[in-house]
Amino acid sequence: MNRANLAIIGGGLVGASLALALQAGAKARGWTIVLIEPFAPGDGYQPSYDARSTALSFGSQQIYQRLGLWQRIAPRAEPILHIHVSDRGRFGAARLSAEEEGVPALGYVAENAWLGHCLWQALDHEVVSWRCPAEVSGMETLGDGYQLTLNDETILDCDLAVLADGGRSGLREQLGINVKHTPYQQSALIANITPSEAHAGQAFERFTDDGPLALLPLADNRCALIWTRPGQDAERLAKLDERSFLAELQQAFGYRLGALRQVGARHVYPLALIEAQEQVRPNLVVLGNAAHSLHPIAGQGYNLSLRDTQALAEALLASPAAPGEFATLQRYYARQRLDQHLTVGFSDRVTRLFTNAEPLLATGRNLGLLGLDLVPPAKRWFARQAMGLGTRADS
Repeated sequence: MNRANLAIIGGGLVGASLALALQAGAKARGWTIVLIEPFAPGDGYQPSYDARSTALSFGSQQIYQRLGLWQRIAPRAEPILHIHVSDRGRFGAARLSAEEEGVPALGYVAENAWLGHCLWQALDHEVVSWRCPAEVSGMETLGDGYQLTLNDETILDCDLAVLADGGRSGLREQLGINVKHTPYQQSALIANITPSEAHAGQAFERFTDDGPLALLPLADNRCALIWTRPGQDAERLAKLDERSFLAELQQAFGYRLGALRQVGARHVYPLALIEAQEQVRPNLVVLGNAAHSLHPIAGQGYNLSLRDTQALAEALLASPAAPGEFATLQRYYARQRLDQHLTVGFSDRVTRLFTNAEPLLATGRNLGLLGLDLVPPAKRWFARQAMGLGTRADS
């Protein structure tokens, strides 16, 4: 195949979700979709204690439900029934519950490998074909699309190229798309933890003077840890022996889940807010982390990207034009711009508010957490933001 209607560059969770959202409509129209991905997906799923995971908001669960995928995901998606937000050493706290919000769960946590496996298994290979393992080494504009040069020197032309190749996208840079890069002067330490007590579907966000940490419920009574620390300290924590690491984590988190018994492999990632200054051009869309990378503590990044993929698929399938028509892509971006602006702003403000040790700010956020727990409208607004429903027109 030398030409495709759509070439999705990056077959990770965002790229595969876009392919899934498009495939039924693409099949009806006779469109072809090519997923280009450097890492070959396996045919089987192998659970791992150390697997990285993603928090899916209730809104994301609803998207996958509409796409017919949730039934596949659900067996290893741990529901978040309660969220407990607190500020270490202070009395303020906010508690959210699925029951109060009238939903089966505020969100779900699933391993990335499991999500990828479910997505890849659901793709219709009559419509979606893989170039894998493969990478795009160069892109050139055509009058009616893009010409992609792959690393094996094959050429693929397409009507629409979708950049979904991550926050460090080299192609984004190659195309001259500028990014706004705002470092947080922090790193995230990611690991899985086993507590001595059952997590019972509870998610914890705890803010400390050194940075916030979150523990999210996973299958098999594990918890996904996201611990934000100054960069050098995150590296120090990553190198500690297991006993010393758990002791420091226990001191920062407390004993709400009893003693912390086991930690898996630890990974450290520098944190920054990254925003592409262009997300659409004729025959081109920038999607996922290549478009916007957010701080993980508010859990908004992947859920925003999934809403973007859904909106893009709907815009493409609603238009009678070829997939790369600029007016169609502009309509997509106009629809998502407010959602992106509000979600990025919410995530950034929460991050900055709760990573500042200034005493007056600390007192203010403590009172804010207390007020959030006592004032139902404010609490409901916060809950809807957390569930990924805050900017939906039908919410």
